[in-house]
Amino acid sequence: MAETLDTGDEEHMPEASLLGFADPRANYLAHREEIDSAVTRVLAGGRYILGPEVAAFEREFAAWLGVPEVVGVASGTDALHLALRACGVGAGDGVVTVSHTAVATVAAIEMAGAVPVLVDVDPDTFTMAPEHLAAVLRHPPGGVRLRTILPVHLYGHPADLTALVELAHRHNLKVVEDCAQAHGARLRGRLVGTWGDCAAFSFYPTKNLGALGDGGAIAAAAPQLAARARRLREYGWGERYVSVEAGFNSRLDEMQAAILRVKLKYLEAENQLRCTHAEAYCRLLRDTALSLPISRPEVQHVYHLFVVQHPQRDPLRAHLQALKIGTAIHYPLPVHLQPAYQGRLPIGPGGLAQTEALCQAILSLPMHPQLLAGDIQRVASAVQTWRPPEESRAIG
Repeated sequence: MAETLDTGDEEHMPEASLLGFADPRANYLAHREEIDSAVTRVLAGGRYILGPEVAAFEREFAAWLGVPEVVGVASGTDALHLALRACGVGAGDGVVTVSHTAVATVAAIEMAGAVPVLVDVDPDTFTMAPEHLAAVLRHPPGGVRLRTILPVHLYGHPADLTALVELAHRHNLKVVEDCAQAHGARLRGRLVGTWGDCAAFSFYPTKNLGALGDGGAIAAAAPQLAARARRLREYGWGERYVSVEAGFNSRLDEMQAAILRVKLKYLEAENQLRCTHAEAYCRLLRDTALSLPISRPEVQHVYHLFVVQHPQRDPLRAHLQALKIGTAIHYPLPVHLQPAYQGRLPIGPGGLAQTEALCQAILSLPMHPQLLAGDIQRVASAVQTWRPPEESRAIG
């Protein structure tokens, strides 16, 4: 018998209403009074770019992470780009990363003038596989000088930084972490974003720590890296209007910083809610044909996304859509198969078989802190009652 979730008298979304897979508006409403007060404070203050709110958020986020400094920038993509440049990555340098990621990861590498070198992922965690990194370090693509590795902490599960960082240091490579989907995730008790030379965070509204617009930040392990990132984000200025190196325009605005200061206070509690929702999903869906997410024992997963797998993903998704349950696919095409990149990115010697298989089966179910028990029951019931097309024909 399929397990159900006791919802008691808890209010839940009516059956006929749309259940989105993410809901940043619900998160705003949960903190509306504090956020509105913060916005009013900024509007009345008259300083809107790189002012006291940005400085305060940088200090508070750095203290929360336990890193020397954080540098606020305009987006997660810019955070990756400027972190790479702060680490000395430039034209023609090779940066080893994965193809099963948001295209922003690879776009940022090319923004730095570098060459993305793609390796396959672990079949359980979907993050960079250490054995594939080791293979490309032994046999790098011809004509590419490897300088950096860029592991992606995907869906809220950390990459195997213990092994990856050790390999990078053995080959004298820098490490830049892509933490866009893993605010608060830990490996062996240590937060992601504190293992590499630099780390990049996105504050896109659906992230675990999300603004109400674009925003990003660079966490730096050393003051000199932070100092260079600060120059690069504002035209390379050493002092105002004097560029000591060629830079860019990528500044976190005061409004988003003020909102992030509010939301940072609730990040740990909301991550715990995500974990509670994931536990409920796993309990309710364990007897279905879905492959459920795996969390390694040494990991604190923060479930930015709850990603399942099924060989008939598309009919299942259509079934859920008909029941007004929103889903998403992260990601429908690996970067190396997208038209803008196909055939021109170096691939490690192990190939990308696991990466290519994933895009056929993965499906993101609704996941955000403000989900109710009834919402999770609704999704689980919809999955439990679904029959794959050939099974339905056989029954008929």
